[in-house]
Amino acid sequence: MIAIAIDGPAGAGKSTIARHVAGKLGYIYVDTGALYRAIGLYASRMGIPWDNEALLAPALTGLKIGLRYQDGSQRVFIGDENVSEAIRSPEMSRAASAVSALPPVRAFLLELQRDMARHNNVIMDGRDIGTVVLPGAQVKIFLTASPEARAERRYREHLKKGEDVPYETVLEDMRQRDYNDTHREIAPLRQAEDAILLDTSHCKLEESIALVLDVLGKRGIG
Repeated sequence: MIAIAIDGPAGAGKSTIARHVAGKLGYIYVDTGALYRAIGLYASRMGIPWDNEALLAPALTGLKIGLRYQDGSQRVFIGDENVSEAIRSPEMSRAASAVSALPPVRAFLLELQRDMARHNNVIMDGRDIGTVVLPGAQVKIFLTASPEARAERRYREHLKKGEDVPYETVLEDMRQRDYNDTHREIAPLRQAEDAILLDTSHCKLEESIALVLDVLGKRGIG
């Protein structure tokens, strides 16, 4: 099986780019951020603070979170409930950042992620795929962009959904997310030593996809 790891900060376009590239290659796309968002949603519904390890760890026992593919798109489920839309709010973005810092949460999802790579050709994106989850991935890419560029993209996503979130709020959330992700004790966001750095600050989506495909093509993938 071939594994492609794409890491980088929030809003860098990892999910969108990885999804398109996976479609072109016929690979399975694994959005690990969605899994952390799902746990954040679960914690909120249970009335558990996102950073409360003592309460959240035992609550994970028996929790079933999974990815399913319907009509060519990835759907996220808690049990039998499709929570794909519910996890895409700014609040759940903050929740994902908080719960991902907890060792029990990371351990809970680690085997699920690795199992997908054992049985499928995958493109997996996240914060620590190339450094922790799939350190043996055949190709590692660190995808980034300036905080301002990433905030602008996320702001436009909210507008398309009819969500009135000020750009300044989105930018501040982005900067806070960056700080949290790079300063957490467990699996902090960092570029793997053998990862290829791609900065898409000034790229349109199609150009970013082309950059990734070019990297893969030079590795004999595509």
